[in-house]
Amino acid sequence: MCGIAGMIDLAERRRVAPDVLEAMAKSLYHRGPDEEGFLLLPGVGLASRRLSIVGLADGRQPIYNEDRTVTVVFNGELFDYPEQRAALQKRGHRFVTHCDTEIIPHLWEEHGENVFERLRGQFALALWDHRQHTLVFGRDRFGICPLFWTRQGDWLLFASEIKALLASGMVDPKPDLRGIHHIFTFFAQPGPVTCFAGIQLLPPGHYIHVQLGGAGETARWTERTFWQIDFPDHGDYADGDEKQLIDGFQDVMLRSVEERLRADVPVVSYLSGGVDSTMVAALASHVRGEPIPTFTIRIEDPSLDETTEAALAARHIGTTPIIVPCGSAQVLATYPRLIRVAEAPVVDTSCTALLLLAEEVHARGYKAALTGEGSDEWLAGYPWFKVDRLLNYLDVIPGLPLSALTRRGFLMLTGQPRFPWAKIRKTYEITGGHNAWMDMYGLMSIAKLRFFSPWLREELHDHIPYADLGINLDRLRRWHPLHRGLYFGIRVHLPGLLLSAKGDRVAMHSSVETRYPFLDEDVFAYLARLHPRWKLRGLQDKYLLRRLAERWLPRSIACRHKAMFRAPLDSFHERFAPPFVDQLLSVESLRKTGYFDADAVAYWRQAYKGLRSGSMARISVEMGLVGVLATQLWHHTFIDGSLADVPS
Repeated sequence: MCGIAGMIDLAERRRVAPDVLEAMAKSLYHRGPDEEGFLLLPGVGLASRRLSIVGLADGRQPIYNEDRTVTVVFNGELFDYPEQRAALQKRGHRFVTHCDTEIIPHLWEEHGENVFERLRGQFALALWDHRQHTLVFGRDRFGICPLFWTRQGDWLLFASEIKALLASGMVDPKPDLRGIHHIFTFFAQPGPVTCFAGIQLLPPGHYIHVQLGGAGETARWTERTFWQIDFPDHGDYADGDEKQLIDGFQDVMLRSVEERLRADVPVVSYLSGGVDSTMVAALASHVRGEPIPTFTIRIEDPSLDETTEAALAARHIGTTPIIVPCGSAQVLATYPRLIRVAEAPVVDTSCTALLLLAEEVHARGYKAALTGEGSDEWLAGYPWFKVDRLLNYLDVIPGLPLSALTRRGFLMLTGQPRFPWAKIRKTYEITGGHNAWMDMYGLMSIAKLRFFSPWLREELHDHIPYADLGINLDRLRRWHPLHRGLYFGIRVHLPGLLLSAKGDRVAMHSSVETRYPFLDEDVFAYLARLHPRWKLRGLQDKYLLRRLAERWLPRSIACRHKAMFRAPLDSFHERFAPPFVDQLLSVESLRKTGYFDADAVAYWRQAYKGLRSGSMARISVEMGLVGVLATQLWHHTFIDGSLADVPS
């Protein structure tokens, strides 16, 4: 993948300052250390930093059509580009490079802004049509490639990372309290809200269309949607033939893996030992005809270490994984760098492990890695789906919501703070009712009651983060209840955490492109239309995948229970924590930001140790404390560097 940036004058077609565009591109050097390129016109500027993976010798951007009337800068991979290229050549289009980017300007000539519907893969792009004086920039269906934008006066700026917008010198970094509210609701940043005031993250499946006017006319611009998550009303093939459905799933997965091995550089694979990553590595080795190189994280905590399972998977595939260690020491040493990379508070400490993993991939000379994200979102692979199903079994008496009463009773018994019922009811109105993810998000949301300062509570009094997601309730209410739960993982957890702080941002920091076979458009379409019984059968998650995996893997791997990949949460609260932790959580620093109650932070830093290890109460407090520290560290890094002595 690469990094892109650009700007357009919405009013007067003023000259774009070359040094501004160059500064934006320079801030994205890590995303594309191989080449850079620019387009500078009156009122329009585009920039690219390229990580060359396809078309190594001739893919320098910007890329043009035959008569150079359409210009594109592109981040990502279009995995079906050989087939698309051949079809376009039959229609008379001429190509001068071997890179996938070149199909975009030709598809624009054929289809205009419907081009986005015809792109398959992972992408963020910007395209300038010189004849129509039109700019479009957009993002792929699932949110693999990031794209941020902001309006500053009459200038519209966009970039692959917020760093580039700040590097322009035209954006003053200020906090957006709604973004912090998102972190303490979803422990993710799904967009469009970010932690920076005035900077938005373009949602997956969206693009912005800018039409410049004539002399003296202001440009017209709109945000548009080219794809939305959708399911059949209830799901098809409830009584379908199991073998046929497994065969169909196998076909789309093999094709997806084969396409994601297309590259002019070697491709490797991440391997955890779970069914998702092992299936990807096994299929990739089958397609290659030889074992694919693999990389594995070793969490230095016996209760979290998965290397034994990964070793079993590696032996079956015939590969010897490269092991990358990650423990409390690495988490502590890496966290300031992680916050700079992610540009947002990060609560999931295992993101540091993925940062270290990508660094090792880069150090070994590789640029592209397969990984298994997406399976849990498509097939209800998280444990809270099982918890939700168990609790829903209680609702056997119409009009008596025993599941809701049980949830509230559990909070009372564990001593957790509770939200006013009026706020819960309002959230249900926005989301169409309770779903499995709300049980998980509740663990993080409770931290608001514990740690938010009175000022922050008042500022966010009427703000409900779910309202920012653009939920289509009419569509949502038609779906099966399980699919309604899957939606929130696909809309929030996947782009907001797994593909950002745990995906693109930590990988591209080391110039490594991650590729996701489960996030293929055909794989999603195939699984989305299936009845929920093929996803969660009783309490068996990922049912169809596990049946497929039994064809390829030892049964112990195919049926292995979901293990949540995480690093220790309490690393920051031990006596060996570096000085910046105490400094960021000091009364002075907490009062400077104003986000958190200093007395509450001091109390819970001591009190949580008395809670039973592994209990929901302790996990909730630990997550909240990490959220406080991460937010303080983010503020120090981007807003006010006076909070602590943090290593640079």
